[in-house]
Amino acid sequence: MAESNVFSEITDDIVRLSSLSKEADMIETALFTKFDVKRGLRDLNGKGVLAGLTTISDVRANKIVNGEQVPIPGKLFYRGYNVEDLVNGFSAGKRFGFEEITYLLLFDTLPNQKELEQFSRIMGYYRSLPTSFVRDIIMKAPSQDMMNTLARSVLTLYSYDDRADDTSLPNVLRQSLQLISLFPLLSIYGYQAYAHYHDGKSLYIHQPVHEMSAAENILHILRPDSSFTPLEAKILDIALVLHMEHGGGNNSTFTTHVVTSSLTDTYSVIAAAIGSLKGPRHGGANIKVVRMFEEMMAEISDWEDEEEVSEYLKKLLNKEAFDHSGLIYGVGHAVYSTSDPRAVLFKSYVEKLSREKGLEKEFALYSLVEKLAPIVIGEERHIYKGVSINVDFYSGFVYKMLGIPEQLFTPLFAIARIVGWSAHRMEELANNGKIIRPAYKPIHDDMKYIELDRR
Repeated sequence: MAESNVFSEITDDIVRLSSLSKEADMIETALFTKFDVKRGLRDLNGKGVLAGLTTISDVRANKIVNGEQVPIPGKLFYRGYNVEDLVNGFSAGKRFGFEEITYLLLFDTLPNQKELEQFSRIMGYYRSLPTSFVRDIIMKAPSQDMMNTLARSVLTLYSYDDRADDTSLPNVLRQSLQLISLFPLLSIYGYQAYAHYHDGKSLYIHQPVHEMSAAENILHILRPDSSFTPLEAKILDIALVLHMEHGGGNNSTFTTHVVTSSLTDTYSVIAAAIGSLKGPRHGGANIKVVRMFEEMMAEISDWEDEEEVSEYLKKLLNKEAFDHSGLIYGVGHAVYSTSDPRAVLFKSYVEKLSREKGLEKEFALYSLVEKLAPIVIGEERHIYKGVSINVDFYSGFVYKMLGIPEQLFTPLFAIARIVGWSAHRMEELANNGKIIRPAYKPIHDDMKYIELDRR
């Protein structure tokens, strides 16, 4: 008889105790309304509670007209610059944008040619792990979840830093630049180790090329032959830029502010943000989109038939298809209603890549769902605001076309978003704010202690 694993086994005692815990922890829904509690720090209309100020980014989805809030096509600004202008700018200049926009988010200014070259050299210099780190840390007990592997690696880097607890801005900037540079290595090496030891795949550990951009290095160290096309690297670079930052209120960035406010070290802060992003409500939506479309393609006989596609979407909403959650993944957003600017920007590049890969029919189906889903949702659900596709709708399709394994979809999000996390961490430290401590209203009656032999 195999020995039980106490770290995994749920015993009858645990089941019994959990039922007691659930009974003890449940709070009547009506009480949240009675005491005007903003669940999820959002009001009944989904608007976030104002908890801070930031100069780093701005998400705009509405404007005031005659005293009323009116939805508008979504816009995203990094340090006051429209992301559309930034992407179009570096694309027209035929250069990669990750390093340039990282500079902007960290330093509140666009670099000139000399500053960009110098900054890129610094990022390349930091793209190097401590001696034997891959062998001693990443190769040992690889996790099936790459976000956990990434968090473990980040926390372990604390031990290699002689100034790990120094929260002065120059030191935190140095730590941030190192982590931004190292995230692709930590994520992909972690995946390679797991794929080798658990799936029996060949082990490839390519060294990064300091002169390459972040996007080029990701494809270089991931692929066995290190080859990639210019379009592949370009669209991955744009994906990274579009995922870098999204206001201070998203869950992982707010986590960064909260944990930073306690004045703990950078490694602990970033590990906490990774833990937040790992959650399926935050960073895992593009995987759901890809799997949903895989089932859709198998279930629908004619991908061009609007009526058949609409019927499948209705089944999704009615919990009769895919994971029976009642959701059409990749459609809808907490802030945007008319359009997500990241998805709008991304779509034209996605179409180009689909042509290069010979997947025009798949792209056409995605486009058809983009068109039909808001109509079907409007017919089937009572909604207080419009719905549109979000950036996750196309990003998973892109990663799949690039041959990136699903286990790395969310780490890719982290590889981009750590830039925003770093900017927000430094903003929190620079403003020397108080430790973040929101209020929770106690609703339990006072209880009189009962001796053990009388219970």
